[in-house]
Amino acid sequence: MIAPGDRAAPGGPGARDYTAPACPLRRAAGAFAMLDPQARAIIDAMIERRVPPVHMLTPSEARQMARERGAYVLPEPPALAEVRELTAPGPGGAIALRLYRPLPMPAVLPLLVYLHGGGWTLGDLDTYDVPCRQLALASGCAVLSVDYRLAPEHRFPAAVDDAVAATRWVRTQAGALGIDAQRIAVGGDSAGGNLAAVVAIVERDAGTPLAFQLLVYPATDMRALAPSHRTNGQGYLLTAEGIAYFRDHYVPDARQWGDWRASPLLAPSLARLPPALVVTAGFDPLRDEGLQYADALSGAGCRVQYVCFERQIHGFFTMSRLIDEAQSAIALAGAALRRALSG
Repeated sequence: MIAPGDRAAPGGPGARDYTAPACPLRRAAGAFAMLDPQARAIIDAMIERRVPPVHMLTPSEARQMARERGAYVLPEPPALAEVRELTAPGPGGAIALRLYRPLPMPAVLPLLVYLHGGGWTLGDLDTYDVPCRQLALASGCAVLSVDYRLAPEHRFPAAVDDAVAATRWVRTQAGALGIDAQRIAVGGDSAGGNLAAVVAIVERDAGTPLAFQLLVYPATDMRALAPSHRTNGQGYLLTAEGIAYFRDHYVPDARQWGDWRASPLLAPSLARLPPALVVTAGFDPLRDEGLQYADALSGAGCRVQYVCFERQIHGFFTMSRLIDEAQSAIALAGAALRRALSG
């Protein structure tokens, strides 16, 4: 759900003081957590460059900015044994996919279906090329990146429908793609974490449960009621205005916010869902939604590992050229996938 410009430039159009304190502290687990200096350096650079806040951009402008951001925050793409462009039939037409394999055919691999972040409005196969390559190498799994339809051109539940369609299609094509159909996980960050959680519920209800869920700072409740929306809603890239911007593009009708396909935290039952790793960031407005979802999964009897990177901001997972803890989070995710899908 991050956009690179979710902070106003001083003195710019519609300027507002989103500046975090010089050395911001937040009480965490009885102590004080400091904003990671590397994350702070990114925020300072965006102020200096007068990057406009995302909620003042059109979707096309925000998408272009997200594409440009990748060259700044991500390393060079690591080499893999195989990368393939694929398409799957979807309810709104063909869905573009990209399959990453750390080992060549004919090796049969477990699979992570990955749903990118970007507030259901931004992101594509190219902007998430490096993170998907990193996850494939860290986990030893194949990774399938899904180019689901974006809002506002395609509003809720179009992204859900595409995510489900892609997951079901790859299961049917598993043999031809060198995938073990019994070891398929779903994952994503931010808006993609939201979609991944929903896909896991849909597939459970369909009688075709998935093997694991990787949820990185997922959006789980469209009502945005969690305390971290207030404590972290300004100053840390993703702001309250940015969240409203994305939500209004994706689910503009507030009557739909309670639909569990938009707010998986509100699903009638979270029982019998796959094991999960839920990763959050301490200075993220979505932090408490991720914690609430992890607790709800545990309360429903599911196996859950919850890890909060206390000094991090929303979006850090895809900033591994600039933030060392992004590399730690990717390694953590890879290890969890490797354990869960070891077969």
